Amino acid sequence: MSASSQMDEVDVERGLTGEQVRRRVADGRTNDVPARASRSLGEIVRANVFTRFNAIIGVLFAIMLVVGPVKQALFGIVIVVNTLIGVVQELRAKRTLERLAIVGEARPRVLRDGESVELPPHQVVLDDVVELGPGDRIVVDGQVTAADGLEVDESLLTGESDPVVKRAGDEVLSGSFVVAGTGRYRATKVGREAYAARLAEEASRFTLVRSELRSGIDRILRFITWLLVPAGALIIWSQFLSNPRLPDALRGMVAALVPMVPEGLVLLTSVAFAVGVVRLGRRKCLVQELPAIEGLARVDVVCADKTGTLTDAGMRLAEVRRVDRSAPVDEVLSALVATDPRPNASLQAIADAHPPSDGWRATAVAPFSSARKWSGASFDGRGDWVLGAPDVLLPDDSEARHTADELNARGLRVLVLGRAEVRVDAEGAPGRVEPAALVVLEQKVRPDAAPTLRYFAEQDVAVKVISGDNARSVGAVAASLDLPGATHPVDARELPEDRGELGERLDRASVFGRVTPAQKREMVGALRSRGHTVAMTGDGVNDVLALKDADIGVAMGAGSPATRAVAQIVLLDNRFATLPHVVAEGRRVIGNIERVANLFLTKTVYSVLLAILIGIVRVPFPFQPLHLTLIGSLTIGIPSFFLALAPNTERARPGFVPRVMRMAVPAGIVTGLTTFVTYWVVRFDHSASQVEHRTAAVIALYCVATWALAIVARPYAWWKIALLCSMGVLFLLALLTPLGQRFFELDPTHTGHVLTALACAAVAIVLLELGWWVDGWLRGEERRVVE
Repeated sequence: MSASSQMDEVDVERGLTGEQVRRRVADGRTNDVPARASRSLGEIVRANVFTRFNAIIGVLFAIMLVVGPVKQALFGIVIVVNTLIGVVQELRAKRTLERLAIVGEARPRVLRDGESVELPPHQVVLDDVVELGPGDRIVVDGQVTAADGLEVDESLLTGESDPVVKRAGDEVLSGSFVVAGTGRYRATKVGREAYAARLAEEASRFTLVRSELRSGIDRILRFITWLLVPAGALIIWSQFLSNPRLPDALRGMVAALVPMVPEGLVLLTSVAFAVGVVRLGRRKCLVQELPAIEGLARVDVVCADKTGTLTDAGMRLAEVRRVDRSAPVDEVLSALVATDPRPNASLQAIADAHPPSDGWRATAVAPFSSARKWSGASFDGRGDWVLGAPDVLLPDDSEARHTADELNARGLRVLVLGRAEVRVDAEGAPGRVEPAALVVLEQKVRPDAAPTLRYFAEQDVAVKVISGDNARSVGAVAASLDLPGATHPVDARELPEDRGELGERLDRASVFGRVTPAQKREMVGALRSRGHTVAMTGDGVNDVLALKDADIGVAMGAGSPATRAVAQIVLLDNRFATLPHVVAEGRRVIGNIERVANLFLTKTVYSVLLAILIGIVRVPFPFQPLHLTLIGSLTIGIPSFFLALAPNTERARPGFVPRVMRMAVPAGIVTGLTTFVTYWVVRFDHSASQVEHRTAAVIALYCVATWALAIVARPYAWWKIALLCSMGVLFLLALLTPLGQRFFELDPTHTGHVLTALACAAVAIVLLELGWWVDGWLRGEERRVVE
């Protein structure tokens, strides 16, 4: 017995009194654990300011501020922008997660002064008596005081999928949830002592799960960091040898090193993810883990339940077809409704037509569970009655079952009410069932279900409808929505247990009925074993195990707390139709990041190559920092921002790093060699000035880098063409106007040097274009220039 119980007796029937609650709050015996869902503001700012890339760029920026002129240090603006984006993104994610913690938290019902009140978890105190019903999450550790068919799923704690029957006196642990029955328990451990404290802190933390995109960028950046050391040392040595004046040598060194650092790639990744979260938030979709957006971009199979996705959760009692005219059907239905204080959607529809009656006294109750497919009660002097699936309770040759099958084929949901052979709580219950009536329920098909299924079909995403309902009924609903393969529904009881064979059946069929919770989990596993990326949607406790095992778990906001706890994405508007927007957002983010990564890494390759070649020949670096700021802005910085936020419907594929390097390395080599050759050739004209030499190199580099941008931007839409033309106009303004020439230190008056630059660039452009088409031909990929 707890220390508090020794001080004041707790009435488990009425719960704590107001005075007892106040004493426990004053003593600190509450469940108020301040979980750190994310980093503090100070930690966020420090983490985004003190980065490896900010340090490199910051040192070079400081050098340019010292040697001047200040305009040559414009590249330092990226430090401010990169830091601001990182801070704002994480603060936004922090607020999103904190709102999610409030919206998605379990709200237990607690007895206080004899009344049942709903409280947030942090207001539960030691010795509180907490009520339990199907789908409820157990928020603190405790001891069961009352149980009526109570079954608890502890798989989140133990990994064991079979529900555990709980009786009075048994222990329950926070983090588990109720799958069947009702009951109460007294809180024995709250706050940091409870398992829930550790579980909630871990589950709520701002974490980034494994992401191919993020890990791929990290690999690239680590490689570039190592490459910077020898290349940087070589260019520093060569610039000090070739430039007698220290300021000129330092400017050449800074100009060579700055473009090697692809800081914009990290920046654009942050921007793309941040915008993705904001866009999804506007659609009432909360992302618990940011890389879940990436995961959905890779999804090729969506598993969905019928109820709550294709049909509304609510139902209406259409009719009651009597099989046994002598049976008191109306009285039995009212009595069964009265035995379940937390009715599911089917029983609620029956309750609306047959209000609960207290005239019959129940001696045993078997609550509904997804595994059994039936519920029931034994009544004193009135017999044993069950309500459930006809194909589970009735034999194959039953006339009532044949009638039920015909109704199911019309998309109706049918339950059989019948007399059980034994008490409902007996071993082997219910035994032989004598049907008394068929209870026919109507489900309303969601108006947005058909367009949603059409979208997935157009995007080559297979939809598998996995339901616990009758297969023919589910198939009829899916067929009305034109789901491919819905006319051949599969009864899950006929599915093989071998995972390989199961995967083959799943690939061939689209609709599955009579699926148990354990089977849902196996089906997800079988699909993943065949190389599919699986998203699982669900709203009930029977979906939790499958949600956990799927690549991406998607929970409905109005679903059970347990589903929201394990899902990566929560659809707060409960609309299956939101999912296409989530998938599209994921594809947009991932596809566009890959696209702009080509540009940034092309710049890194040609910058490193130029530094090496210039270092070997020991001549002044061909660019001032301001030149590379201009070229980088017009060929990468500004265009990549628009490209990163553009629509993109292509499904993400594995192999991010090889694909990016396949484009960036050849393009970077061609660009670097072209620039070096141009600069090397024009330097033989000793009558021209250094500014004219550099202008030729700037023209050559800009033209080739712009063509690389043009290739990356394909297929073209009108706005992409406008973007490319705008960047060209801006470059011409810098090159040809007196103001631009003075500010950027350019002189295009030497016609021969300009023509040399354009000729070298033309050769490079032909090489880039040929490489792009040949690469597509070798890999069997369709190349499109225009959308």
